[in-house]
Amino acid sequence: MDDPIELQNLFYGTMSGAAVVLTGALYALFFALGRVHDSVLLTAASLVSYLLLAAAVWVLAYALQLTGVWIMIAAVMLVGYFLAPRAIWKLCVGTHGDGASDSL
Repeated sequence: MDDPIELQNLFYGTMSGAAVVLTGALYALFFALGRVHDSVLLTAASLVSYLLLAAAVWVLAYALQLTGVWIMIAAVMLVGYFLAPRAIWKLCVGTHGDGASDSL
């Protein structure tokens, strides 16, 4: 990280950072919709979104010239993005049961 980041790389870093947020949200959305509707197509869309997320993280790390511990942080973030929707789904199913309504 001795070289300063060029303006072009800063632009790529900004755009890939936005792509990380967008593709992470799409992954969670498609994952949840795939589970709710029991849809293989939506589940596949969630995996495609996750692969796009991983690509965006790679571009971000390259553009910002991340090395060492920062690469490890990016890898941990990718694992967290993958596991969080699954854990949240299990928590919701465990909390709310099979979806039967107990309303008044």
